[in-house]
Amino acid sequence: MTTNPAERLVDLLDLEQVEVNIFRGRSPQESLQRVFGGQVAGQALVAAGRTTDGERPVHSLHAYFLRPGRPGVPIVYQVERVRDGRSFTTRRVTAVQQGRTIFNLTASFHKPEEGPFEHQLPPAREVPEPESLPTVTEEIREHLGELPERLERMARRQPFDIRYVDRLRWNTEEIQGAEPRSAVWMRAVGPLGDDPLVHTCALTYASDMTLLDAVRIPVEPLWGARNFDMASLDHAMWFHRPFRADEWFLYDQESPVATGGRGLARGRIYDVRGRLLVSVVQEGLFRTL
Repeated sequence: MTTNPAERLVDLLDLEQVEVNIFRGRSPQESLQRVFGGQVAGQALVAAGRTTDGERPVHSLHAYFLRPGRPGVPIVYQVERVRDGRSFTTRRVTAVQQGRTIFNLTASFHKPEEGPFEHQLPPAREVPEPESLPTVTEEIREHLGELPERLERMARRQPFDIRYVDRLRWNTEEIQGAEPRSAVWMRAVGPLGDDPLVHTCALTYASDMTLLDAVRIPVEPLWGARNFDMASLDHAMWFHRPFRADEWFLYDQESPVATGGRGLARGRIYDVRGRLLVSVVQEGLFRTL
């Protein structure tokens, strides 16, 4: 078994085909209460993409997290071929674990074509270059002196290099007046190969890692003691341009509203040239521990 986190991610996204429209994915035995949502979304998108002709990249996905998945238990992905049109292909995926549906995803694929025009708003703010920022591990070591064994294990298995544009906050004094915004540079810690579907699904995996941070920033430090439990409720993505998930991308995140125990977060993913690659929206459930 490989020990390279990027290779492990590629392996995790390499589903076993059980039947024509049925796939099975591994769910690693982790010390988490539930399966990471980005893993389920990424695997479901792989299953959807495997039932297309491979010539149409995914342009959008909409998903609901219905039940928490159990780590260590395989997940079966059942694909419904909703539509195969001249320009668009639609797939619906149901993720089942131990006989119960835990996740639904609908993905749309679009045949590449030239549009009559292009535009985009520029990034909202100037940010430092990724290489000039410390890694999350370096920031934690700087604060704690050394990583607790649990965090050390997690850091060794982390498939993405994450660098926060704003330094991590550790206490309530540091969050005073903080706006519900966060930005991180990310890239896979190693090469992911040349299959565009793998890069799309890897970025889908990454899109669930830090997005809900923006909801929490005004109320509690991102690191240290936790006062709130959070879980993803739904997730939507729109893919605008081709990209590689093993090259640096900026994930600019904000939360326009949090109310009724739910927080909405939206993110924009840019390449190093400032081109908008992906738009993301997610709602999360927040409850006091």
